[in-house]
Amino acid sequence: MSSIGKSSVAGREFAFTDQDFEQVVKLVRGHTGIALSESKRELVYGRLVRRLRALRVGSFAEYLLQLEKGGHSELQQFCNAITTNLTAFFRENHHFEFLARKLVPMVLKRNARRRRIRIWSAGCSTGEEPYSVAIVLQETIAELDTWDVRILATDLDSNVLAHGERGIYREDRFEKMESERQRRWFTRMASGQFAAHEQLRNMISFKPLNLIGAWPFNGPFDLILCRNVMIYFGRDTQRDIVERMAERQSVGDYLFLGHSESLLNVSTRYALEGQSIHRKIA
Repeated sequence: MSSIGKSSVAGREFAFTDQDFEQVVKLVRGHTGIALSESKRELVYGRLVRRLRALRVGSFAEYLLQLEKGGHSELQQFCNAITTNLTAFFRENHHFEFLARKLVPMVLKRNARRRRIRIWSAGCSTGEEPYSVAIVLQETIAELDTWDVRILATDLDSNVLAHGERGIYREDRFEKMESERQRRWFTRMASGQFAAHEQLRNMISFKPLNLIGAWPFNGPFDLILCRNVMIYFGRDTQRDIVERMAERQSVGDYLFLGHSESLLNVSTRYALEGQSIHRKIA
């Protein structure tokens, strides 16, 4: 197929050839492990065209040449633009109900001597997930201040990590949270946005992490949440990531995945215990 082919769509500001798209797919897979399908072509164009405007480059070919030459800063912006960040407080709420009802009591009993709890939110986006976890822990552990509790929140996108660290959210992010809970843990600002209370922010460490790169921590994690992340990876990458997660958990620890994700043909080290709730068995 020629480099024009599907490329030119009437009304586009920039030509986006098949060759351009194929090069983007290659770069994304190489740097993030994310596998982009043909169906993502228009999404990719819409997100990257903003970078072309910001840099005042004249074509995708010119932009991609800049990326190929190196330049960590723009490569980070490229990855930020491609990654999807759809989230909300208490999204897929059955996970948080399970955390409060079963997982917390189990961990409190099991870790009673060392009084230590570690939770990892992998692919935390703008932070709603780790803040939801922090709220559950605050509400279910009576003597939380006597425990060493840390929530690690990681993402590839540096922009969403900065958002999470600030802990300030628009009102529409609270659609799945009861108003009483929102008032208890967030303060309404003059801007109309809501700021997370300091006791929640102090529980969470936001760190940049590429899941296909090095992981500079060992665990063990009582719970790992990696929800709606695996769907962006090919099967081999999924297997590698889950294996590395299993190595950072003890038998009996939990892994939460997204509602459309499964470990079938990915890993035998976890047993399905509930809706997208997996417990490590080996």
